[in-house]
Amino acid sequence: MIELGVAGLKEWITVSKTRTVLVIASIIFLLIVGGFLTWALTPLGPMDEALEALESDEEVVVSVSSDRLTFEPRREEFDTAFVIYPGGRVDHRSYAPFAREISAEGFLVVIEKMPLNLAFFGRDAAAEVIERYPDVENWAVGGHSLGGVMAARFAVEEDVDGLVFWASYPDEDISRKNISVISIYGTRDGVTTVEDIEKRKDKLPEDTAFVKIEGANHAQFGWYGEQRGDHEATLTREEQQEIVVNKTVRFLSDL
Repeated sequence: MIELGVAGLKEWITVSKTRTVLVIASIIFLLIVGGFLTWALTPLGPMDEALEALESDEEVVVSVSSDRLTFEPRREEFDTAFVIYPGGRVDHRSYAPFAREISAEGFLVVIEKMPLNLAFFGRDAAAEVIERYPDVENWAVGGHSLGGVMAARFAVEEDVDGLVFWASYPDEDISRKNISVISIYGTRDGVTTVEDIEKRKDKLPEDTAFVKIEGANHAQFGWYGEQRGDHEATLTREEQQEIVVNKTVRFLSDL
């Protein structure tokens, strides 16, 4: 009887310890998940200028949906389109001023809203847009920072004509991919540095166009304010936008 009692006590202690460990592990897991969701669902931006760019006018028609922002030029039919993937944990509306200016030059421009504000979870977002516009002849995808990385992954698997990197680079080799590529980056970028861009040049096609903007930083590729780890730009946000837009428009025109 005593032996059975001792054995039972030991079993009860073992079960209790196991339950305690499971409870603690569950609490830690929930805290980690909760912390991640809080971080992901509190994105940077948009600034007031970005919200103002969401209004239609005589040049561009802006459509806002739960999944994306669409900018269509009024003045002419378009045969080239550009799908933008936002940077990690950046509100997709923060790129509206860029999209609006590019669209005003005669292009369909779409900004995708990513799940949890992370393009990692929306790599194939451009596929639905491409399917919606079967008459568009030329397609380019691209993005800022993490958005550019994931747009490149999409371009590897899908048939698109152009790939645009804004302060970004591919995380896999696309050097043999038959696609036009432009990489625009800044010398004051503290997040995606010049060194980051240069050491991955061999992953890109030989005819990739590289545009180094003196004085440009990471956060001014969008309208969402400052970003931790970034350096102060010596250009204004408007000056940086003008250069990025002009280079991107020229690239899209050549597709």
